[in-house]
Amino acid sequence: MPPGGAEEARRPREPSGRVVTRALYLGHWRIDVTVRDGVTPPVSAAALGRAVARAAEAGGAPKPASIGLILSDDAELAVLNATHLATSSPTDVLSFPLLPPETFPPHAGGPERAVGTVPSFPLPPGRRPHLGDIVISVERAIEQAYAGRGGQTGRVRWSPAEELRLLATHGTLHLCGWDHADPVEERAMRALETDLLVRG
Repeated sequence: MPPGGAEEARRPREPSGRVVTRALYLGHWRIDVTVRDGVTPPVSAAALGRAVARAAEAGGAPKPASIGLILSDDAELAVLNATHLATSSPTDVLSFPLLPPETFPPHAGGPERAVGTVPSFPLPPGRRPHLGDIVISVERAIEQAYAGRGGQTGRVRWSPAEELRLLATHGTLHLCGWDHADPVEERAMRALETDLLVRG
């Protein structure tokens, strides 16, 4: 399929309900956007896929590659948060990177490291390495945007669509080895997010 085209595929039912997945091909990236049953995003899958693709490019992700974007709710994010981060509350976005940070270029405030390459493991013909998955609570994004607790500062009132674009961008940068625990890295990450959102 040519870059920029889109293909829709359906996955079988999961116990929690209907799952719809669209595979978006955007340049070097295949973004698999999954929408959980009962979740209605206030922005198109294509718009979120473009945000993910821009962030993957800016983060220096190896290409071609695939990324999973799952649009869910507070209940699933709370379970994932408890399971993986030992925190009992829901959150707005979680990222699950599959490649080590050394795969990506160094950046301001990030750990000193030598840049490596995509781990060399055999893939079936035509398969792309998978960078990881991003899970966003659409429910939380909408609530934060309307309540004025959105944006990078948690004090922005804007559209739920903009909040979701920010969360998709933020989650993708986490897949690319970015973090915000160090103040220098946090400033660099926030500046890159702002630049990507303005361009988008």
